[in-house]
Order: sequence, then C-alpha cells, then structure tokens
Amino acid sequence: MKKSPVKSPVKFKLALHWQIIIGMILGVVFGISAVLMGWSSFVTDWIQPWGKIFVNSLKMIAMPLVFISLIQGIASMSDISKLSRLGTRTIAIYLVTTVVAITIGLVLANVIQPGKAFSEEKRAEFAQKYAEKTKSSQEKALAVTESNPLQPIIDIVPDNVVAAATNNQNMLQVIFFAVLFGVALVMIDFKKGEIIKKGFDALNDLVIQIVEILMLFAPYGVFALLSFLIVDFAEGDLNKVIELFKVVGIYCLTVVLGLFLMVVFYVGILMIFARYNPFQFFQGIAPAQLLAFSTSSSAATLPVTMERVNKFLGVPKEIVSFVLPVGATVNMDGTSLYQGVAALFIAQAYGMDLTIVQQLGIVLTATLASVGAAAVPGAGILMLVIVLEQAKIPSDGINLILGVDRLLDMCRTVVNVTGDATVSLLVAKSENERLDGE
Repeated sequence: MKKSPVKSPVKFKLALHWQIIIGMILGVVFGISAVLMGWSSFVTDWIQPWGKIFVNSLKMIAMPLVFISLIQGIASMSDISKLSRLGTRTIAIYLVTTVVAITIGLVLANVIQPGKAFSEEKRAEFAQKYAEKTKSSQEKALAVTESNPLQPIIDIVPDNVVAAATNNQNMLQVIFFAVLFGVALVMIDFKKGEIIKKGFDALNDLVIQIVEILMLFAPYGVFALLSFLIVDFAEGDLNKVIELFKVVGIYCLTVVLGLFLMVVFYVGILMIFARYNPFQFFQGIAPAQLLAFSTSSSAATLPVTMERVNKFLGVPKEIVSFVLPVGATVNMDGTSLYQGVAALFIAQAYGMDLTIVQQLGIVLTATLASVGAAAVPGAGILMLVIVLEQAKIPSDGINLILGVDRLLDMCRTVVNVTGDATVSLLVAKSENERLDGE
C-alpha cells in the first residue's frame, strides 16, 4: 500500500506593514521597560546604533535611486513636453496643499487657543531648560534670512554634481542634473542613446533590489529607533514625560488633530479628482508611513515611498521618479501645518493677538520656507524661527515646544510622505494614466 505524500506546511508571512507595526510596539514596550529597570545606558550603547545603521542605509540608497530612476523615467518619454507638464502640475499641486495645511493649522489654533493655558512660570522654566538649543536654531535661521532672496534658486544649480550627490540635503541639485542628463539622452542619436538607456534600466532594477533587501531589516530598525526614543524622551524618569504632556498636552492635541484633518483632506481629493480607493491607498503606502514615523525623515523614507507608490499604487516610474524626490524636498504639508499651530501657540503664550494680515503673512512665509526645508529630522524648527521672526513673535518662544518636538516631528513626517504619495497619484491621473486603485 502506497503512503500518501506528506503535505508541506503552509508558509505564512506577515505583510511588511504588520511586521513594522510589531517592531514599533515591541520597541515602545522595551523602551518603557528599560526606563523602569534602569537600562537606559544599555539601550543607548547597544540598541540605538542599530536604528542609526538602518536609517543610514536608507539614506545611502536614496540619492542613487533618485538619480537613476529619474534619468530612466525621462529617457522613456518620447515627448519632452510631458516633462514640462509634469513639473508645472507637480509644483502647483504641492503649493496648493501647503497653503491648505497652514490654513488648517491657523484655524485650529484660533479656535482651540492652546497657548492661553500656558502659565508664565512654565514659560520661564522651559526658557531656561532649552536656552542653548533655542539659540542654535536662531543663529541658523539668521544665516538663512540674511542670504540673497534668490538664493533658493541659485542653490538648485550645483557647481559640482559629485559633491552635491554626497549630501541628501542637496536632492534638488541632483534632480536638476538628472533632468538635464535625461533630456540630453533623449536628444542624442537613438542608437547611442539606447545603449545608455539599457544600462540605466539594469541599474534601476539593481537599486530597487537593494531597497527590498534593506526592507527585510525594517522591523528591527524601527524597534531600535522606538526603544531609544522612549529612553531619550523620559531621561530616566517616566514621570517627566507625564509632566511634560500635562503642560503642552493641548498644543500636542491641536497639532495631531490638524495632521489628521490634513490626511482627511488627502482622502477627499483622491476620491474626487483621482477616483482612487482610499483603503487601497493606505494599504499600499502603510510601510512608508510607518518608516516615516520611526525615522522622522522624508529622505530616509524616500526609497520605500517610491517603491510602494510604483509597485502597489500603480503610478508609472517616470512620474514617481520625478514627483516624489521633488516632494521629499519641497513638499512639507505636515511641517507647514505644525508651524501655523506653533506660531499662534507661542503668540498666545506671550499674550499677543495676531491680526488677519499677520496670519496671512505666516501663510506666505511658511509656504516659501517649506520649499527650502531639508528633508531631515529637525528642519521644521529652523523654518519655524523664520516664520516667528517675520510675524514679530519672540523666537525665544520655540523653547516652549522643543520638549515635544521630536514626537510631533514623527507625526508630521507621516503627513509629509502621505502628501507626496497623494500628489503623485493626482499628477498621474492628470496624465490620464490607468491606476490600480480606481
């Protein structure tokens, strides 16, 4: 009698976003345990470095991914005028969403008035605690405001493209050169150009494969990042965290509510203008959102965002490779919204009532400042100082929000990345592309 063949066990693999969520939850639990058990130095010395390694690996691949995929995308266009349309529509939509974000922040801050609950005693306490960090931010902002008014445009054109490629903050310079390279590639002799195009096709596949390899370590990376965040935030005592949130809790809730409303706005415009299924959108973009939350960096998240928007949302490569790198540099909806709330919060804490004209000035300044913001953690504070100085609000007031800025930075980076993905879908729809979630 023949034996029946043994069936192999069913292989079950969690989706990437669930793996990252589990890593985040375990990281928070371990971080709290480390504070309670007095293991803070162990987390700092032996756990945090793995989080840094993961973030560095993502940043490492961001620049070559942008350069290669952008050239490949442009080279695949038979009509160069399409690139002009993409650029115009992308910048226009980014500016609109930025203005909407700042307006939402200002409206909420006017209605809730979080700064009115802030006491003068706490203001003095925070001023002393964060004096050094406040001074550093003010000096950096002063250097920016004293530069040539056309400096942001000057900075787009690199004097050395190799040097520009060594710093993720120079992403726009690399994009400029890649666009120039791609356009020239289309214009040269077809046979000669075809050889180079095939090379970039192979390089693009190679870089995407590297991103997929790196994402295997994402759950461990976010575990390390969240563990250290808790330890660093608590400073060895969880009671400090509770006390901090009692003082600035209303401010934090106002910012988070504004960020939530901004995501609702994204869903609305996706459903109206792109007729895109929001559930499929969030399912596709979830790993990028979770990484954005863990790393607080649009630049570090960019490789994952590009992969998810292309493979899981169905946006063509030539659109993804242009819209998302530009968005990671100039589109800061979450950061802009936070600036609106923070500016009014600080003004209210100092007993200042801003006029409509002053608030419109905040909208304009924050919109312009967002274009030059670096896609790295902490850039929002530099932008905020510029906004405060323009509105004649004491920039020393940033010490009132520095304690919780790291956590809010995580939340607003999620919105920044979500906004980039949303705009890429809208641009694709405007080009009559067929999307997977329609």
